[in-house]
Amino acid sequence: MVASGRNILSSVRQHLNLQEYQKKHWEGTFVEYLDIVRDHPEVTRNAYQRLYDMIISHGVDEIYENKDKILRYRFFNDFAANHGDAIFGLDRQLMQLVNAFKSAAQGYGTDRRVLLLHGPVGSSKSTIARLLKKGLEEYSKTDQGMLFTFAWRGENGVWHKDPMHAEPLQLIPMEARPAILAQLNEHRLDDAQMVQIRGEVSPYSRFMFNERLQRYGGDWVAMIENEVKVYRLILSEQDRIGIGTFQPKDEKNQDSTELTGDINYRKIAEFGSDSDPRAFNFDGELNIANRGLVEFIEVLKLDVAFLYDLLSASQEHKIKPKKFAQTDIDEVILGHTNEPEYRRLQNNEFMEALRDRTVKIDIPYVTRLADEIKIYEKDFNKEKVKGKHIAPHTIEVAAMWAVLTRLLPPKHANLTLMQKLKLYNGKSLPGFTEDNVIELKREAVNEGMSGISPRYIQDKISNALVAHADATCVNPFMVLHELESGLRHHSLITSEEQLRHYKELLAVVKEEYEDIVKNEVQRAIAADEDALTRLCANYIDNVKAYTQREKVRNRYTGAYEEPDERLMRSIEEKIDIPESRKDDFRREIMNYIGALAIDGKKFDYKTNERLQKALELKLFEDQKDTIKLTSLVSNVIDKTTQEKIDVVKARLIRDFGYNEESATDVLTFVASIFARGHTKK
Repeated sequence: MVASGRNILSSVRQHLNLQEYQKKHWEGTFVEYLDIVRDHPEVTRNAYQRLYDMIISHGVDEIYENKDKILRYRFFNDFAANHGDAIFGLDRQLMQLVNAFKSAAQGYGTDRRVLLLHGPVGSSKSTIARLLKKGLEEYSKTDQGMLFTFAWRGENGVWHKDPMHAEPLQLIPMEARPAILAQLNEHRLDDAQMVQIRGEVSPYSRFMFNERLQRYGGDWVAMIENEVKVYRLILSEQDRIGIGTFQPKDEKNQDSTELTGDINYRKIAEFGSDSDPRAFNFDGELNIANRGLVEFIEVLKLDVAFLYDLLSASQEHKIKPKKFAQTDIDEVILGHTNEPEYRRLQNNEFMEALRDRTVKIDIPYVTRLADEIKIYEKDFNKEKVKGKHIAPHTIEVAAMWAVLTRLLPPKHANLTLMQKLKLYNGKSLPGFTEDNVIELKREAVNEGMSGISPRYIQDKISNALVAHADATCVNPFMVLHELESGLRHHSLITSEEQLRHYKELLAVVKEEYEDIVKNEVQRAIAADEDALTRLCANYIDNVKAYTQREKVRNRYTGAYEEPDERLMRSIEEKIDIPESRKDDFRREIMNYIGALAIDGKKFDYKTNERLQKALELKLFEDQKDTIKLTSLVSNVIDKTTQEKIDVVKARLIRDFGYNEESATDVLTFVASIFARGHTKK
C-alpha cells in the first residue's frame, strides 16, 4: 500500500523534538536572564572564551612525537570527520593555534591580535577556518554553549532586534554595573567563573535605550522590564548571526562599508537624517560577526583601506561605522594568507602597524606519509569510488611523491630523501635514532612550506579513475603517469630546475614501488605456512645444537650430524646478519625461546619479525625457480606452472588487497623485473 501525503507528514512529526526547539528559541524578560546568569555565568563569556571552550568540549588526547608531548584536539578529528572534513598531520600547528585561543581567552594579549594562518595553497587553512565556524554554530545550540541577546519593543507588538546581537548585560548603565556584578558574583571564588560586563551597546540600541528611558522618566528598571526582551542566540553563518566571512573582490566593486555597515538611503526620508542610527544598516561583516568569529579569506590581498579597520578592530575591539562613534565589538578575527602575500606584508614599511598586531601560525603541508595517505583515502575509498578497484599502493605512491617534493635535502651525507621520508613516517633505519629525527626536523626550518599541493594529487587520481574506462581497477602506474604528464602544465612550477627535480623524485618513487611489490610477490610465493613452519623447525633445531655444542639428528637417516652451517647462514644472510654477529643472533633466538618456555608459551616464528622475514626470503629463493615466474613474460606457461601462479595470485588477492586484474598486472610486472635479472637483495 502506497503511503498518503498525510501519512508521510505524520511520520515526520514523530521525529520532531518540539521541546528541544523551544529550548533553543527561548525568550524571556531581563529579570529571568539575570537568574540564568547567576546560575550559569558561562553564558556571558566573550568570543575567545567561547571558542576555546568549544574546542576543549570535544576532548583532548596526549600524544608523544619525537619525545615532545603534543595535545591532540579531537575537535579537529572527530568533529571534523562527522562533518565531512578532517585534518591530518598538523597536531603540532593546531596545538599552537589553540594555545593562542587559550591565551586570548585568559586575556593575556592575544585577544588583541589578528590571528593569521600562513601557509602554501591547499594546506588546510580554509578547512581549519570552516571547522571553527561550524563548531561555533553547533556549540551555540548546546546547553554548554548557549548565549543570549535582546530586542526592543516597537509599535503594534513588533520587536526590533539589536543588529549586532549584543550581550544583554551591556544594557546595564555604567554607574549600576559594580553593584549588580557584586551580587551576581557573590560567593564566587574562581576568577574564571566571575561575570564581567565588557563594552557598550551599538549606536542603534543606544538610541533606542535613550528614547525609551526618557519615556519612562529615567526609571531604568521599569524601562528594561517593559521594553526589552531577551532571547537565545543561535550562531549561524547562513543567517549572518555571529559568523562572518569576508573575501577580497575587485577594488572598484568593494569598499570598507562591507566591513562596518552603510547608510540605508530609503530610511533617511522616514527618519530625516543620515546620522540617525535607525537609517543605518549595521550589517557589515564586523557588525554581524559580533559575539562570534569573522574569517578574512586571503586577508593580505585586501586594499590598505580595509586593513586600517582591522587595526582598531583587533587592538581596541572597536569599529568605526560611518557617521557614528566607535562601536564595541567582541569577536575572533581569523585571517589566512599564502607565502607571497605574507612576504609582501613583511617588505611593506607602511604595514608595520598590522604586522605588530598579527599572530602568525604556520600551516605547512603534511610531511608524514601516513597522514598524507589519509588525506586521499578520505575521497578515494570503496564507499566513494564505485565500480572501480583501487589497487594496493596506488594512493601510497602518489602520497609518497607529494611528501618528497616538500622535504628539504638532508644535511646528513649518508641519508637519502626517501630514507628521510621513512624516518619521518616512524620507520627505524640502522644508525639513526629518535634524536637524529629531532635534529633533522630542527635543521629544516621551513620544511613543508613549499612543494606539491594535495589538490594536484587529488586531481590526477581523479583523472586516472576516469581515463581508463575499460579497466576494472586503477593502479600506481596509471596515477604516476598522470602525475608526470601534468607537471609541464602545472601553474605553480616556475622553473626547469624545479620540473626536473620533481621528475627525478617520480623516478625515486617508482624504484621504491618496485621494491614494495617485489617483496609482496616474494611473500605470496613464500606464504606456504607448512613449508615455513618446517623450515623454521629445521633452523631452530640446528641453532639449538650449535649454541649447545650438540649434534642434530637427521630426520631421514636417523644419524647424528654436525649443525647445518650452510642452512643457518643462508637464512641469516637474508636479513644482513654478518658472520661476526651470527653467534649473538643465534643466542638471542634461543634466549627468546627459553623465556617463552618459562612462561609456558610456545615459540612461533611470526612473533619475531626479523626471523619471519628471513624465513620468507629463504623460502622464496628455494621456490621461485619451481614456479617459473619469468614464464609469465613469454606467455608460454605449462599447466603445473599455471596452477602454482594461480595459488600465488590468490594469496595476493586474499592477503594484500588485490583484485584479479591488479594481481595479474603486478605478477607480470615483477616477472619482467626477474626476467631482467633484478633479484631481491
